Amino acid sequence: MSTPAVAPPLSHLPNALTIARIVAIPVFVVVMLGTDDGHSVAAAVLFAVAGFTDQIDGWLARRWRVESEFGKYADPLADRLMIDAAVVLLWHLDRLPWPGLLIILVRDVVLVAGSRIAVQRGYEFSVSFLGKCATWVLYAAMVGYMISPPGEDYPVGLFWGGVGLALAAAAGYVAAVLRSRR
Repeated sequence: MSTPAVAPPLSHLPNALTIARIVAIPVFVVVMLGTDDGHSVAAAVLFAVAGFTDQIDGWLARRWRVESEFGKYADPLADRLMIDAAVVLLWHLDRLPWPGLLIILVRDVVLVAGSRIAVQRGYEFSVSFLGKCATWVLYAAMVGYMISPPGEDYPVGLFWGGVGLALAAAAGYVAAVLRSRR
């Protein structure tokens, strides 16, 4: 392991951002449930900030050489939980189609549950570029749904594009785990 490029407490910032993203989920849920139709600039801003911190925390951890086991697991989990909360709420508010809800939730359950098997097989977790792209597109789609009025088309296209990328990334992760040896 290399020497961190920054000293504490700055070296803890990436994990602090991940924890802040997890803590923001209930706040996001309350804000979204306060809307009638899922249209909320406040929720969109909160969600976008969460997405931005997702990009910043990983970048800082790599740049400052402070990557941690906690961050390796908590960062993707925070993303999944935030996106899943948005997907469930937007479906509940009749903004998102149920097949999309089902696909995203099943994918995330499989990835989270499968992580234990992956670790047992000796798989070293690292987020693929395709997985990052899927997350970015899904964050953009969710923000699009939240800032646009019901019936707007562009969030739907972004969402299904993100779903396609997410499924492709999941297939890549599963294939990598199956190829890994103990």
